[in-house]
Amino acid sequence: MCVYEFRTNCLCRVYAAETILRVNVLTTLMINLLRAGDQLDGYQIESLVANGGMACIYRATDVRNGRAVAVKVPHFEVESDPVGFDRVKREEAIGQRLDHPGVIKVFEREEPSRVYIVSEWIEGRLLRNILTEEKKLELSRAINLTIQICEALNYIHGQGVVHRDLKPENIIVGCNDNIKLIDFGIASSSGARRLTFGKFSRTMGTPDYISPEQLKRNRADARSDLYAVGVMFYEMLTGETPFQGTNPLVVMTDRLLNDPIPPRQLNSQIPPQIQEIIYRALERNPADRYASAREFAADLRNPDSVGVAERSELRQRNARSSSKERAALVYTALAMIRVVIFVLLLIVARYQ
Repeated sequence: MCVYEFRTNCLCRVYAAETILRVNVLTTLMINLLRAGDQLDGYQIESLVANGGMACIYRATDVRNGRAVAVKVPHFEVESDPVGFDRVKREEAIGQRLDHPGVIKVFEREEPSRVYIVSEWIEGRLLRNILTEEKKLELSRAINLTIQICEALNYIHGQGVVHRDLKPENIIVGCNDNIKLIDFGIASSSGARRLTFGKFSRTMGTPDYISPEQLKRNRADARSDLYAVGVMFYEMLTGETPFQGTNPLVVMTDRLLNDPIPPRQLNSQIPPQIQEIIYRALERNPADRYASAREFAADLRNPDSVGVAERSELRQRNARSSSKERAALVYTALAMIRVVIFVLLLIVARYQ
């Protein structure tokens, strides 16, 4: 076979593979995506709201009572996977038994024609969008939002449910800054058998907010959710997450090995007591964190009663900062000595 034929065959194979991939993608989209005006059982689809890694979410109208609802339809590959199917059914079951003003309400329905979840429609903005626009929030507002998150968590934890994927993308802020926890897609429930799923991020949470014990593949509990709340509270007040890096692996490794930059170093308006609350939520060892969301909220309501601990991580960071400052002063002094000597030499040369 000549070089030309070899190259031509290779190009044809690449083109065929790309064509098959496009067809598969289009087929998947045709299977999953609904259009405005389509009807899914008793729900009239109005618009596509979000297309995530696991499901599409639509705004729809319940034709029986005219109520606006959100319809979550899992992607075909999730629905067709036995574990993915079980996870969707678990999310629905958890949502239907939860009833709290700070938690999205999932509605019961008649026998569906396919797998999907129907929940209340919430007018508001994702906390992520608010943080993207405003970067930092005022202290009082950040405390108010975090207290509400803790109250909602206190309720779901009392029901034996752990969210496991708390992040600003899964919190809706409505009118009067009232919050709703959403997306219980990887939530766990006490007494339920443990499920696994092929996608790392979907079983363990999101890199910026995942707890150290989840990184170690230990089962998450209520304190794992509190860790995520501590990360979000830190972000609300500083405009940054506590641990950062060039990729998710670096972010997660940083969490296991290093301490976060003190919040007060990024925002001097943060009182020492609030910084202490953040540190208590971000303890690596779950046993050292707040034991419950109720305790977390209690400290937020009464920060003046919070004792500020003498933390070794702060002493070490201050020592490193002092060492850097001293080194900078030495280098500056050496540079100035050279400048002075140079000027003196110029003066001497001028008068000779």
